[in-house]
Amino acid sequence: MRYIVTIFCAILFTLTAMAQGSNDTSTPAKHTHLYAIKGADSLYLDHYVAPVEGKRPCVIFVFGGGFVRGTRDIDRDIPYFHFLARNGYDVVSIDYRLGMNGVNSPGMIEFLRLFNKTVNIAVEDLFSATNYILDNADDWQIDPSQIVVSGSSAGAITALQAEYSICNNLEVTTHLREDFNYAGIIAFAGAVFSTDGAPKWENPAAPMLLFHGSSDTQVPYNKVAMLGKGMYGSKYIAEKLHKSGMPYWLYTVEYDSHAMAGKPMHFNQKEILIFLDEYVAKRRHLQRTTLILDQNIPKAKTFFLPTDFIKSNYKR
Repeated sequence: MRYIVTIFCAILFTLTAMAQGSNDTSTPAKHTHLYAIKGADSLYLDHYVAPVEGKRPCVIFVFGGGFVRGTRDIDRDIPYFHFLARNGYDVVSIDYRLGMNGVNSPGMIEFLRLFNKTVNIAVEDLFSATNYILDNADDWQIDPSQIVVSGSSAGAITALQAEYSICNNLEVTTHLREDFNYAGIIAFAGAVFSTDGAPKWENPAAPMLLFHGSSDTQVPYNKVAMLGKGMYGSKYIAEKLHKSGMPYWLYTVEYDSHAMAGKPMHFNQKEILIFLDEYVAKRRHLQRTTLILDQNIPKAKTFFLPTDFIKSNYKR
């Protein structure tokens, strides 16, 4: 087991072949598929095909937007998809149902009920999309053992919640093919939502790359909990994985905000490729913590209450 602490410096990028691939500016082919119909919702996915022969790894992307807004093909995310495809990874960006759409300034009890349902239906939709990919893996030339989930904000919550559900065999996993697990999770400002006390991972978790700002007021960096229910962010998750000997990489920018839900897709591509190579492809069992101190980011509070979370996301 290696435990590496990197302060105020970027990891040296030594993957020459990947670096060469990232200089390719070609646009990958994209195909759109209807993967599920759930009630009145028709759910689509966009499949970006890497220009590589043979079986390829795949990154499923789940967009952000507070479970209120967002689309699978928003312009700001597409360069990230193209970057991954140019480096040999198919990308599948998915629709999912937005359970908090229309919610305005809920009380705490109402919020907990709605948010629990919202997160579960998002995870259910991610599992349905995963099943669709697995069903088409041979035709699409995707390696089922190399499927990673990446998400931003609400999408990062969905990705982390999905892995947490698999590790704890929660009811929502009945929507996922039996005995499947993801090869890795890349979360941009994510958290796990628990209604049953502090979360624990009963079975080994997939390797996780956790990007977060320590002053995020929209998704907590550490945790926000009340009466056994709450959000448990990247710092909390990393601490639990560390104690359990599970692989992770916590990448913190001190005092940064929820901007970390998007920044790493553009400014931390080297770290993302290193994670995909070392943790996923080579299956190295590593534990890393990177703390970035940026003098251009002013100090800000790093603790907030559950009511702050509701106000930040659902006050109209």
